[in-house]
Amino acid sequence: MNRTIVVGAGQAGLAAGYHLGRHGLPFTILEADERVGGSWNHRWDSMRLFTPATGDGLPGMPFPQDERFPSGARMAAYLTAYAERFDMDVRTGVHVDGLFREGDAYTVTAGPAVFEAEYVILATGAERVPNVPSFAGDLSPTIVQLHSGDYRNPAQLQPGPVAVVGAGNSGADIALDLAPTHAVVLAGRHPGHLPMRIESPAMHVVFPLLTFAWTHVLTQNTPPGRRARAKMLSGHSGPLIRVKPQDLDAAGVRRAPRVTGVVGGLPQTADGERLDVANVVWATGFRPGHDWIDLPGLDAGGFLENDRGAVVGQPGLYVLGQLFQYRFGSHNVVGVPHDAELVVADILRRRTRTGAAAAAEALRGR
Repeated sequence: MNRTIVVGAGQAGLAAGYHLGRHGLPFTILEADERVGGSWNHRWDSMRLFTPATGDGLPGMPFPQDERFPSGARMAAYLTAYAERFDMDVRTGVHVDGLFREGDAYTVTAGPAVFEAEYVILATGAERVPNVPSFAGDLSPTIVQLHSGDYRNPAQLQPGPVAVVGAGNSGADIALDLAPTHAVVLAGRHPGHLPMRIESPAMHVVFPLLTFAWTHVLTQNTPPGRRARAKMLSGHSGPLIRVKPQDLDAAGVRRAPRVTGVVGGLPQTADGERLDVANVVWATGFRPGHDWIDLPGLDAGGFLENDRGAVVGQPGLYVLGQLFQYRFGSHNVVGVPHDAELVVADILRRRTRTGAAAAAEALRGR
């Protein structure tokens, strides 16, 4: 039994599948969603990737160039075509709910279905469980609350002002989407922004350099990378890429400090202002969701400690798509193919060592 089970059919799982297939390693990808692409099938209507299509492809298949900044739906369609192109064994509608170890093999359960594998790659990514502050429950019941993972369009909200809490790329995008129909306040620390328009001709030169930095310079092996990693894992968002502060100003989006609590049923900011709003959209990110894993010695409550994707203390178990897992771009389509290549290379090394050990044992038994 040399099969690998990959959990998740987003960009991380499919990149792993590509490298496994390239080396002739048998694998099965399990996806909880009914369609390949996972969370890409459930983004807000106007959502566009922050990176241009030239940098959004996976190994062996360039991304179509008919849209400069693809939509979430277009990314999902690309991933579906990618899985078909490389004839991957992807099983959708399979919600994995357990991972156990029995001897030298892993057992993966999904309801009544049971899969056994020598290797398991967790490719569910950084965006799994919506993260909402504990004080969200103290908001007035008259306020409509949505997490960015559930936001689709302005029609979901009631008339009246909106507080978008969280000023990273998703929060800024959603604030702009709401601005034509609602008075919007964007609350949160300004994460900075790229100094030039990503649509500008200069970005044709700059973006490849940024991509190289995100994937090869800003890694755990470099001092700048370790500093960037500590900042990202402490909850600081990366810089705004497509949206600029002047875009928010032009749309009439008001800026406010981060929300620190609730007073009188209303969100209150760090400077004491109570935001008199009828709606709140929590663009506060996601947290890991590995509580279905039951392995001795593994703390599945948060970030899985790993060495270039190999989960520490769990031989044959790998993870992909975590925030700054190994490099700045580990959690997105720019960086995860590089991490997937590292993971599959480690599986090959383990298989070689196992095969050599088995051959030596057979010789001793003669």
